Amino acid sequence: AYVYDLSVGQQQRVEVMRCLLQNPSLLIMDEPTSVLTPQETNQLFSVLRRFADKGIAVLFISHKLDEIRALTSRATVLRRGRNVGTMDTKGKSNRQLAELMVGTAVADISRHSESTEMIELADTPPVCRITKLQRPKSTAFAVALDDISFCANAGEILAIAGISGNGQDELMAALSGEWQPPTGDVIVLEGMDISHFDPAARRRSGVGVVPEERNGHAAVPSMRLSDNALLTHHSLGQTVRHGVIDHDATKAIAAQIIQAFDVRVPNDDPMAAALSGGNLQKFVVGREILKSPRLLVVAQPTWGVDVGAAVSIRSAMLDLAANGSAVIMISQDLEEVFAIADKIAVLHDGRLSDVKPADQVTAEQIGLLMGGDDARRGASA
Repeated sequence: AYVYDLSVGQQQRVEVMRCLLQNPSLLIMDEPTSVLTPQETNQLFSVLRRFADKGIAVLFISHKLDEIRALTSRATVLRRGRNVGTMDTKGKSNRQLAELMVGTAVADISRHSESTEMIELADTPPVCRITKLQRPKSTAFAVALDDISFCANAGEILAIAGISGNGQDELMAALSGEWQPPTGDVIVLEGMDISHFDPAARRRSGVGVVPEERNGHAAVPSMRLSDNALLTHHSLGQTVRHGVIDHDATKAIAAQIIQAFDVRVPNDDPMAAALSGGNLQKFVVGREILKSPRLLVVAQPTWGVDVGAAVSIRSAMLDLAANGSAVIMISQDLEEVFAIADKIAVLHDGRLSDVKPADQVTAEQIGLLMGGDDARRGASA
C-alpha cells in the first residue's frame, strides 16, 4: 500500500513497527500508543522495558500521564519551548505532572453526575438516530461500514472507540454529510431525515462537525481565523448577505471564539498557521460549539494537544451536553473516553459493538473489542 492511502493512525503504526525493527541504540517515540489498544500498549511497554534492560536509551514523548507514570523512571516537562523541570515519576500523581505541564492548578474533568435535569432529558426521543448505515469500500484501502445503528441522546456524550483505520473516517464522512447514503431514513435528526443533506444543509439543521485533521480539513492554515470562522458559518445567514461576505461579522465571530475558548493568538486575526496545535484545535472546536448545535460530531478532539488545551476542550464538550445537546465523539484515547463519555461503543473493521454505559465496561473489555473480539460484538439498536 502507498502510505498516503493509509489513515493517520495506520501511518503511525507503520512508524512504530519500523523503529522497533531497526535495533536502535537510542529509541525516540512520540505519542506511539495513540493507535494501540490497551493490550497492545502493554506489549509495547514490555518491549521498551526489555530494550532499556539491554542498555538502549528510550525517549518517550507523551501527554498521557498514566503511561508516563507506568513506563518511565523520570520525566522532563517542556512548556512553551522551555524545560520547566525534571522529576522522578514513581510515586507522583497525574495532578502533579499535569500542573507542571500547564503551570497552574488543573481541574478534574469527568462526566457530569446524573441529575434531575439529565433524567428528564433521557426520557426524550433521541436527537439523532442512525439506522442500518451501510457504506461499500470507496478504495482498496477504505473500510466498508456494515449495518451500523445507534442513537445519540440529548445530554449525553457517546464515545465511539477503536483503532484508526477501522471505519472511523468513513463513519465521520457519513455523519458530516461529506458522503450521503443512497437510501433515506438512515440518518434522522430530531424526526427530520437528513440522510441526503450535504454538510452545509446539515449545519443549517443543527449539526456541528469537528474532523480529525485540523490542518487542511478543519481549518485552512493560510487563511486568517476570521476566514476560517466563515467556512462553517456562511450557511447560517450571519456572515453572508446577498452573496457578499460581511467581514466585520466574521471578525466578530472569530473574536468571540478566541475569548470564549481562551485561544492564545499573536494578534487579533492571525493566520491559522500561526497558532499552536492546541490553540488551533480549541478554535476549531469552539467554532462549532459557539453555534450551540443540537448534535456535535467530533473526531479525536484532543489529539496532539497539551493538557491545558485538552481540559478546555473536554470541559466545553461536557458543558454542551449538559445544556441538552447530543455529542458523538470518535476517539482512540481511552483515557479521554472514560473521562467524559456517558456511553461507549467500539468500531472494528466497519462494525459497531453494542452501546454500553461507560460505568459498566472496563478498559480491558473495550480493548478486546478494539482488537476484534467478536465474542461480545453485536448490532446496536
